[in-house]
Amino acid sequence: MGDTLASRLASIDARIAEAAKAAGRDANDITRIVVTKFHPASLVRELHALGVREVGENRQQELTTKREETSELADLVWHFIGQAQTNKARAIRDAASAVHTVDRARLADALQRAAGEGDAALDVLVQINLTDDPGRGGVAPEGLETLVEHVLGCDTLRLRGVMAVAPLDEDPAAAFARVAEYAARVRRIEPAASWISAGMTGDFVEAIAAGATHLRIGSAITGPRPLHG
Repeated sequence: MGDTLASRLASIDARIAEAAKAAGRDANDITRIVVTKFHPASLVRELHALGVREVGENRQQELTTKREETSELADLVWHFIGQAQTNKARAIRDAASAVHTVDRARLADALQRAAGEGDAALDVLVQINLTDDPGRGGVAPEGLETLVEHVLGCDTLRLRGVMAVAPLDEDPAAAFARVAEYAARVRRIEPAASWISAGMTGDFVEAIAAGATHLRIGSAITGPRPLHG
């Protein structure tokens, strides 16, 4: 089969199924989001032909452009997984089905205000910062409940759960165990917020073991990113 898009996708899916089985979970309960950052819209079409329906982007401009260029693929679900600027809220809301990176009340408010007449509720996740660096994306764990309550007060947003990125200097299993605890705290406030967006190419096995429901996997499926100036 060689190193093709189809073979890489099949390999990752096999590893997801294996990790789910090892964790006593059903792989069908895990959503694999393919991150197509810096790749052309043609790759999104190839992925769609292989059965991929959930794709992710880190940057609003790229999300907007690719969504427009693949508008004929009406069943694609676009996830925005990058740090969001409040002044891009309208564009993000127009292009994304789900935003994984709501980490402050101002952003929730901007997404709320960006709703058009008759727009469906936007799925959002609260991003939690697992590091001590306030410059990293995510709300500090001690501010989690306050932000969750704020998001729940935004009637055009639908809180789906939590998102986190494992720190590079920490064992991912330990990091994701903390995420599971934070997710449980959120579900005590909003029982329907069951999504846990955690796990990327290097650590999705540990994320699955800790209960992740949504994995964000890029280059292991898409191949090396094109050179980007």
